Amino acid sequence: MVVIRLARGGAKGRPFYNIVVADARERRDGRFIERVGFYNPMAAGAEQPLRVALDRVTYWSGVGAKLSPTVERLFDQARKAA
Repeated sequence: MVVIRLARGGAKGRPFYNIVVADARERRDGRFIERVGFYNPMAAGAEQPLRVALDRVTYWSGVGAKLSPTVERLFDQARKAA
């Protein structure tokens, strides 16, 4: 099964997440098919906290990919902001 989920990056205490399309059997931060955005919960000032390629997420969900609950929430935020 293909899932759209968060892959953690960044340093200890400063999380940064890539929104990736991956096989559900792969590790959280392992191999992925496509990077479709990012989420930076620690964004300050002019930094962008969230960027999502809405067309790519729509495509992948259309061909059967499941969104994780957190990615679904972030996708709704991005859709409302666009």
